[in-house]
Amino acid sequence: MLISAIRTVTTYVAVSLYVLIVGPPAMLLAACGWTDLLYVLGHLGVRLGLFLSGITFRVHGSENMPIGRAAVYCSNHQSNIDPPLLFNALHPRMRILYKQEIDRLPVLARVFRMGGFIPVDRRNKESALRSIDAGAQSLRSGNSFLIFPEGTRSETDTLLPFKKGGFFMAIQAEAPVVPVAIRGGRAAMRRGSPIIRPVTVEIRIGRPIETAGMQVEDRGRLIESVRQEIERLLRADRTSGNPAH
Repeated sequence: MLISAIRTVTTYVAVSLYVLIVGPPAMLLAACGWTDLLYVLGHLGVRLGLFLSGITFRVHGSENMPIGRAAVYCSNHQSNIDPPLLFNALHPRMRILYKQEIDRLPVLARVFRMGGFIPVDRRNKESALRSIDAGAQSLRSGNSFLIFPEGTRSETDTLLPFKKGGFFMAIQAEAPVVPVAIRGGRAAMRRGSPIIRPVTVEIRIGRPIETAGMQVEDRGRLIESVRQEIERLLRADRTSGNPAH
């Protein structure tokens, strides 16, 4: 525990300094048109955090990713390490639908928005719908998104009810939804604890589920199909003998 605590403090300090030092000049260059630089530096920052905290990951099913097509990657949510880890593991230019509360972190929020990430205020329906419309437009432009439809971290291996916004977005843009199952995140960072523990996280990617031709009325069927596939991927991980528990 002591070693994990030391590594955790080192990780928080190093990543915070990285954001504060690299963020402002990166935003200036992005404002001049070098937006891709934000992603390069973002991946470097995530890798720095993973290295210092001792977290590693393995990806299974990468052949299922629809290379060359914009898609909505839909994952279960176990801990605070899930978003940066999946951002780093899945796609070199992954955008994220994120909770608007993160906008309280001014530098990070500014970087997110300049990189095309979209905040969602679930307390304001009209604002949330505008965010979904913006996400659909970005998908049509060729940008992939990561969503966590549970909306918050689950404390057990049972999936929470899925929220509909990200699925509306996929249907509007006729973009495929890629089911993703992450396991080991909860062991790396338990809810309510700031300590990051060195573990190996397993990421399993399912086959894309097409939305072309679907209407808004089909969202329930789409949600159920994605949910069942994520549950199947989680069961496959539990029976595979992997150490990420």
